[in-house]
Amino acid sequence: MKMRRPAVAGAFYPDEPDALKRNIDAMLFEAEVGSHKKSPKALIAPHAGYIYSGPTAAAAYALLDPERVKRVVLLGPTHRFLLSGLALPDVDAFETPLGKVPLDRETIRKISAMEQVHINNESHAYEHSLEVHLPFLQARLKTFTLIPLAVGQAKPELVAEVLDAVWGGDETLIIISSDLSHFHSYDKAMRIDQQTVESILNKEPTITHEQACGASPINGLLYNMGRHPLKPELIDFRNSGDTAGPRDQVVGYAAIAFYEQVAS
Repeated sequence: MKMRRPAVAGAFYPDEPDALKRNIDAMLFEAEVGSHKKSPKALIAPHAGYIYSGPTAAAAYALLDPERVKRVVLLGPTHRFLLSGLALPDVDAFETPLGKVPLDRETIRKISAMEQVHINNESHAYEHSLEVHLPFLQARLKTFTLIPLAVGQAKPELVAEVLDAVWGGDETLIIISSDLSHFHSYDKAMRIDQQTVESILNKEPTITHEQACGASPINGLLYNMGRHPLKPELIDFRNSGDTAGPRDQVVGYAAIAFYEQVAS
């Protein structure tokens, strides 16, 4: 079995399984697991170290119904690799200290034929934007398959086309991994990030990479709202100055859930 090994365990989150599980369980407990009755179709959640963005990520994952979600489509930006389009890894599973997450190989074969999608292990090897979400998913969902997409420079319509191909039904959850603004003062970051969140809640696919490192997959999701209408809801909003960092240079985080709208 070809495996993508964890790259940031012990740095972004604990590498010892029991400590990691306790850490996640505590954050989920603080986020009031199950406080929403309906499980979202899509999430935007951050990907920094758990001491910084873990509470915001937990607020998103606390919403999930483990009986419903069986497949996760996870899209995140590349921080260490220059990429055009979207990239899938040529592996059978992703591994974390909590175990192995099998990939949905059938769907991966299907979408790898799309012009904007490539097979590229290098873009995934050291990338944290996808990896840090997996322990939360393992703790919350127990069993699921994964479609991991690293997203580089890609127009919203091209990302939306891939999302449309993997949209699925109630069993499929879409997660966009993104932090918000980087390294501004606390007050300036709050102003920038509030505007970014407002644009997302208004379903405007115009987010820049200065506003959010995951702008490309965020815009792709928002662009797809015409075909798959979803109602966004802000769940949590803060920055590293609120958690474990200084306030002179902060990174912003938001948890936003997207719910399927029931036709009247």
